[in-house]
Amino acid sequence: MSNKPMNVGLVGGGKGAFIVNPHQKAIHFDGTRRVTAGALFPDPKIALEEAANWPYPLKGYGSYDEMIAANATLPEDEKLGYILIVTPNHVHFDPAMKAIKAGIPVFCEKPLCLNLKEANALVQAARKHNVPFGVAHTYLGHWTSRFSRYIVRAGLLGDVRWVDTYYLQGWLATKLEATGQMQATWRTNPKLAGGSGCGGDIGTHALMQLRYVTGLDVTEVSAQLETFVQGRMLDDHFTIYCTLSNGGKALVRASQICIGHKNDLGIEISGTKGTLIWRAEDPECITIQLVNQPDRIYWRGAVTPGDGFLPKDVPADLMAEPTIPAGHPEAFHDAYARLHRCFEADVRKWQAGKPFACDGSKYANIEDGWMGIAFIETCVKSSAKRGAWKTLPKKI
Repeated sequence: MSNKPMNVGLVGGGKGAFIVNPHQKAIHFDGTRRVTAGALFPDPKIALEEAANWPYPLKGYGSYDEMIAANATLPEDEKLGYILIVTPNHVHFDPAMKAIKAGIPVFCEKPLCLNLKEANALVQAARKHNVPFGVAHTYLGHWTSRFSRYIVRAGLLGDVRWVDTYYLQGWLATKLEATGQMQATWRTNPKLAGGSGCGGDIGTHALMQLRYVTGLDVTEVSAQLETFVQGRMLDDHFTIYCTLSNGGKALVRASQICIGHKNDLGIEISGTKGTLIWRAEDPECITIQLVNQPDRIYWRGAVTPGDGFLPKDVPADLMAEPTIPAGHPEAFHDAYARLHRCFEADVRKWQAGKPFACDGSKYANIEDGWMGIAFIETCVKSSAKRGAWKTLPKKI
């Protein structure tokens, strides 16, 4: 496989967009990827101005249609390895579909798209064209998320009975969108964000943490989507009671009106043998609680297999994954970098004509994105029926 840096093209990211900043830092993290092109804004004139003023050299395009079309005739060393979509939700589907059909891999911010019709079409297209596709569920990139996944799926907690997964924020406790604040304005507009505000924005992260760590799916929901800020068009508080695919139960909850909470994502998984606790605001460690034993706290980079709880054969690739010693904190940007690193590896395999996974073990894949949309749509239907139990659609 080539050792030349992989070129990445941005869709969105101009005019002070937030999420492009951690992404681009993560892309440049290893020296094996670089951002080389971008269609940074819907208005072509502004898109080109933003590219001209970018902090580093960037080939600007007036639209993502131009960028995708131009890629076909570029020299091999200038072609894009993948595109990164960092737009509001309503501009996920079209560039993703056009890139897939053009044979360009896609890494897309969550949620995958606006509705299940779009999600179905994207899954079918990605399968037909056999193109790598990832969804940027940030927190799966923490090493401790992967370690948690190993612990739960190895059966060290026994059978999962109960999961409490949550994402609490307070930044929308007032009607911030009325001030014209960009991040609030599109997230509270159903035409731009989709059928759920809080649920689509951060509830899907809580759901994905549950699915990634436990390996279980949500099969039924009883949902309450609530709007506490008067005049807001979408929910700002999201509470979902769930049945899991193994018969266990879960609470998936999210809120953006909890004053004092900043970026409080966490998960507690209770099995027949013990409980695991993890929080994104303290992402370097997990806590294991066992019957009649002191709590065990495991720190990234300081894990000892065969300690009486962990077996001796913890996977070597998992143990080798931390890049800096314990006590030197990894964080948000490192999590993104781990996702991009793993996606790059699959893209390089695909470019070389080799089998690639996109199996959800290293980053969320397009089927995970589909499940997020199916979950949100089912929750909206349940809430409209005052929390009536609704069954999620079958995977396509």
